[in-house]
Amino acid sequence: MSLHKVPLSSAIQISRIMRPDDANIAGNVHGGTILKMIEEAGAVISTRHCNSQSVERCVAALARVERIDFLSPMCIGEVGHVSAEITYTSKHSVEVQVNVMAENILTGTNKLTSRASLWYVPLSLTNVEKIIEVPPIQYERKVLEEEGRKRYEEQKLERMETKRKNGDVILPVLNPEQYTVGYSQSSLIHLVGPSDCTLHGYVHGGVTMKLMDEVAGIVAFRHCKTNIVTASVDAINFHRKIQKGCIITISGRMTFTSNKSMEIEVFVDADNLVGESQEKYRAVSAFFTFVSLSKEGKPLPIPQLVIESDEEKKRFEEGKGRYLQTKAKRQAHTQSLTQQ
Repeated sequence: MSLHKVPLSSAIQISRIMRPDDANIAGNVHGGTILKMIEEAGAVISTRHCNSQSVERCVAALARVERIDFLSPMCIGEVGHVSAEITYTSKHSVEVQVNVMAENILTGTNKLTSRASLWYVPLSLTNVEKIIEVPPIQYERKVLEEEGRKRYEEQKLERMETKRKNGDVILPVLNPEQYTVGYSQSSLIHLVGPSDCTLHGYVHGGVTMKLMDEVAGIVAFRHCKTNIVTASVDAINFHRKIQKGCIITISGRMTFTSNKSMEIEVFVDADNLVGESQEKYRAVSAFFTFVSLSKEGKPLPIPQLVIESDEEKKRFEEGKGRYLQTKAKRQAHTQSLTQQ
């Protein structure tokens, strides 16, 4: 059911067939490929809405991914349909809900594979530091607007809390033991080129998320040595824009393992080599959850993470808290659907 009344043009769908280079060796489409498609759909619908009533032209920039759940793997040869809809607007931000369907064009069957919630802010085309006001939407019921405002305030507080933790770094470990944090931690260095960026020279959020998923996947594979797939992404925060010509370092480390899932923390640090101030800064941070699968696609047990320091123990307990909170929300959602 739609959460609000918006014109038909405010709901969009992007579709394309999944090819071999979109997937891993087991034929499952990379989570990063899906993340990139989700962000593209969100950027299109947000930019379209923000320019619908504004005199000053703008482009919507991804500020935060609230959560992405990968409910079922998508496979090579299936058609991915990504549909996006605006569910809430504040004065300077837009909340977008996205669903991803996988269509088997041989059988005609469709399945929901992923769902996501993202926040965008509109930036002026003439001054990317200026945030434009967002046109309001009309809600079917007052309670829906109040629920949206509550989500907005919660994500705003969480984003501010994340900024305070941006001093964390991932250092190399010499001769690490198997199943330790140091054993699986990984980094990737990428030079931001024109094809990674918008017309205004700033990196697409989807490009960044795809690289983050690749690093998280390497960490997960090193820990398990099995076929791994992205299960969910919890709160990707885009703290600062990344410019064309920057060198970005994407680093990932294991924070928590349960019996059937593992949480990986990922940072993106940017070296601004082209601007006036050649500084290194934390651009993006997130938590990815992966699961291990057998050849038949069944969940496999996760080797337990070996904790070696008080700091690792603290991160493990924080990850456990997020895991239990997510588990409780899913159970409540399932119970709600059963009662309907």
